[in-house]
Amino acid sequence: MSKSVKNLIIREYQARLQGFDDAALISIRGVSSNDTNKLRKTLRDKQIKVSVIRNALARKAFEGTPLANLGPLLEGSSALAYGGASVVEVARELVAILESMPTVELKGAVLDGTLYKGKAGVTELSKFPTRAEAQAQAVTLLLGPGRNLVGQVLGPGRTVAGLVKAIEAKLEKGEAISKK
Repeated sequence: MSKSVKNLIIREYQARLQGFDDAALISIRGVSSNDTNKLRKTLRDKQIKVSVIRNALARKAFEGTPLANLGPLLEGSSALAYGGASVVEVARELVAILESMPTVELKGAVLDGTLYKGKAGVTELSKFPTRAEAQAQAVTLLLGPGRNLVGQVLGPGRTVAGLVKAIEAKLEKGEAISKK
């Protein structure tokens, strides 16, 4: 392959991955064409893209980006899965697909420049909260003490209001109120 063609492919990888700092690396060697199409369709429905890459050219394209950490895993047949809401969502989908297609190999993934190697690393990554889930947890943690405080402030007031209603109900019935 000529140098100009290689440079063209490198530029294509860079353009395709522009804006993506996180991705998962898989191998689909040995997966039937029907299963590959099913895998791609399942991921495409989640706005996750799969690109088969040439390892040496991908290493050059990834230089200077957080994806450069995938370099040691770029051996043999490789495909890059990226997109979706985050690489955590990509990892979750890949782990779910692995149940029906055990021949798909999870090589690893990169999240915020951190490399998660192999099936164990991708499975660990799939258990992380997504950005939206993490934000929801943070908001819940921030609002929790406020809710508790409001509950503590309103609690005695509700008790007094309940006593006043009970007294009012007794007085309406004409019952005497005891000083117990």
